Amino acid sequence: MKKVAVLDYGSGNLRSAERALERVGADVTVTSDQRVALEADGLVVPGVGAFAACMAGLRAVDGPRTIGRRLAGGRPVLGICVGMQILFERGVEHGHDAEGCGEWPGVVEQLEAPVLPHMGWNTVEVPQGSTLFDGLADQRFYFVHSYGVREFPLGAEGPPSPLAKPLVTWAEHGDRFVAGVENGALSATQFHPEKSGDAGAQLLTNWLDTLD
Repeated sequence: MKKVAVLDYGSGNLRSAERALERVGADVTVTSDQRVALEADGLVVPGVGAFAACMAGLRAVDGPRTIGRRLAGGRPVLGICVGMQILFERGVEHGHDAEGCGEWPGVVEQLEAPVLPHMGWNTVEVPQGSTLFDGLADQRFYFVHSYGVREFPLGAEGPPSPLAKPLVTWAEHGDRFVAGVENGALSATQFHPEKSGDAGAQLLTNWLDTLD
């Protein structure tokens, strides 16, 4: 049974993430303990609310360093909702510019859409070769957010590189925005797999299958 730590840094949705992971067969610990978070087979970073508040909570438990240390050792991390957003360089909300973890370049900013928040079920554009979305190309997932990443330069076409480009999944709500990223040991979704029924359960199963 794969051991998964759900990082508790004061940003909700911990219990629903815990239950969803347990339902697909993970041995789950909700923790703010860095040692437990480092030693687990997989680390899940959830998040709801404002970017700056989530970063403050994350720093209070040394979360950015924990995430960085895991990734340096090729140890899987999955970010969910604001837990995905804080992996980027910056977040701009209500005119406040906050620094993120900086694992990816990009800015989290308010979507331009007729209705915000973007709340409810939506389809996604899955890239070829996706492991996270294997078997899920035509499925819908549950979103609740007003902010997102509109441009992801690392995922864009460019000159050949020895490093594999991140696989980027996109969705649309007014704007086109990043709905998921797979980048080596680091994966993330803007939507909530734990609230996405059978499709979300399959995505979490696909992620668990990547853990050593």
